[in-house]
Amino acid sequence: MSDNLTIMKQCEAFLEGHFLLSSGRHSGGYCQCAKLLRFPALAETVLATVTGQVKNLPITKVCGPAMGGVIVSYELARQLGVESIFTERKDGEMQLRRGFSVGKGDKILIAEDVITTGKSTMETVKALEDMGAEVIGAACIADRRAADCDFALPVYAALKLSIDSYEPDECPICEAGVLKLEKPGSRELPLTK
Repeated sequence: MSDNLTIMKQCEAFLEGHFLLSSGRHSGGYCQCAKLLRFPALAETVLATVTGQVKNLPITKVCGPAMGGVIVSYELARQLGVESIFTERKDGEMQLRRGFSVGKGDKILIAEDVITTGKSTMETVKALEDMGAEVIGAACIADRRAADCDFALPVYAALKLSIDSYEPDECPICEAGVLKLEKPGSRELPLTK
């Protein structure tokens, strides 16, 4: 896993500053996995770590929540030899669209770029389980969950990062007033500080 962090730093996929996460929390570190995913050979190398962890699971499909999970889903599915699909938001709700389908008998691995609170993952789990599929785990490039994060699925990660995150009104970076808040993710959130 330390090699994976080195790769992330080399391709500028690991950033330091003041960031608004898709969960609404603030952080001093951010994984911009799109910078890794620009390079297919590097993505293949990093995600091979995850493939090694899940290759013996009875996975029938890999599903990535749009936007960050789409390419991760594709690469994991390619390495595993299974179908890749993705969910996307419509009217504020995660849904399967574009003719993708799942049902009884499907055992799905959710694929994410980063898992912090698991909000997008669990929205995707609900959408898939409502259609009869069984979600058997979540895979990601970077697992940023805090030790106290209550998460209902096993997580398979290329690297585990301990980066503090804060509620906006408790953020020491905001309080210091030195670094401007940036929102590098894809979820629509207002910048408040």
